[in-house]
Order: sequence, then structure tokens, then C-alpha cells
Amino acid sequence: MPNKISAHFHRTEFACNCGCGFDTVDVDTLDVLEAVRTHFGKAVIINSGCRCHDYNAKVGGAPNSLHTLGRAADIRVQGVETDDVYDWLAENFPTASLGRYQTFTHVDTRSHGPARW
Repeated sequence: MPNKISAHFHRTEFACNCGCGFDTVDVDTLDVLEAVRTHFGKAVIINSGCRCHDYNAKVGGAPNSLHTLGRAADIRVQGVETDDVYDWLAENFPTASLGRYQTFTHVDTRSHGPARW
């Protein structure tokens, strides 16, 4: 897979799902996701990484979503419960913003945080 940007991730994994080519991920967000991958020792699947403004609106994202800045990712860890991922992130990354959902965990590195939901 081309464009490896860290030990475990490729740029294409973060690309906007509309196909526009927006795939620039924030280094702090990438560092958090690398830590998740290393800790659990399992694949981290990026359900939604970067989103252009048009795609973000199409999927009902918040108007100021951190996805539009490449500073957010909705993830799941293969074989790991979402509550376990959320709880580990909350304990080990107290400045990251986190959202708990049934099938994924949202993580972002907003400047004025952290937020929890």
C-alpha cells in the first residue's frame, strides 16, 4: 500500500470517502492512533478520517467538524469492544476528545478540549 505515513498507517486509510483526494491527517491525531494500535496489538480500522466540507455536510457531520481539518477519526479496533477502546483512550490521552458510539470510537485533537460524549 503506497504512502505509508507511520509505522502502521497509510495515507489512503484517512482519505475522504467521497473520493476528492483530501487525505492530510494531523500528526497529533496520528500519534494517538499509533498508540492505540501499539497498545492493543490489533488493526485499527478508520471508518471515517478526513472529510471535505461537502462530504461532511452530506453525512450530517457538525459544521465545524474536526474531520474537515484532518484532526479526527472514527475508529474501531479489530476484535476489541468499543468501550474498551474509549476507556483506554480516556485514561491514557486525557487531552484528546472522545466520542463513544455503539460501533466505533471518535477521537480528535481539538485545540480547545477535551470534549467527551
